Amino acid sequence: MVDRIKHDAPVLVIGLGRFGAATAGQLDRLGREVLVVDISEALVQKWAERVTHAVQADSRSLEALKQIGAQDFSIAVCAVGSSVEASVLITANLVDLKIPQIWAKAISKSHGKILERIGANHVIYPEAEAGERAAHLVSGRMLDFIEFDDDFALVKMYPPKPIRGLNLIDSGVRRKYNVTVVGVKSPGKPFTYATADTVVSNHDLIIVSGTEADIERFAALGS
Repeated sequence: MVDRIKHDAPVLVIGLGRFGAATAGQLDRLGREVLVVDISEALVQKWAERVTHAVQADSRSLEALKQIGAQDFSIAVCAVGSSVEASVLITANLVDLKIPQIWAKAISKSHGKILERIGANHVIYPEAEAGERAAHLVSGRMLDFIEFDDDFALVKMYPPKPIRGLNLIDSGVRRKYNVTVVGVKSPGKPFTYATADTVVSNHDLIIVSGTEADIERFAALGS
């Protein structure tokens, strides 16, 4: 049933803290219809003109969610994280309403396990993920870092000195360092897909894919 959800389906976002507000705001910018729900009247008033609909309600109550039509949504985001009890109750209510796709914010692994066991389809750890990303960026060797499942990462960085001035075949990037240069951006030009003949210069930016450990070693080769 999840596979049949329309790509532009309306989204229910519960909780207008930093994570919930950022999620709702981005969905609105993407042209999605959004209903935001929060127990705080002040937050609801603040967001009333920024998204499609904003409603004050206590989402810990199943009846309150029914009254605002939560059961009509196919996608819901429980962005409440500060109170584990409230997060669990709200997620359980969304499950009871048979919402096909439920995303839930967790503040710890144990919190996330509970959310998964009661029926959340996707559990998000925004603070932990932001911290891990920051740890890679503060070294100064990487400009952006995205980690996926199974320790696979995609990184924007300056090219290490050993591969500059050579095409990607001659520099032996994949053979020597076990990473792949996916794209290259020269000053004043857009990113382009890298090929075996692509020559990386001192002023380029590169997009590299590989495991976290391999990319860290590659980035440490020197600038």
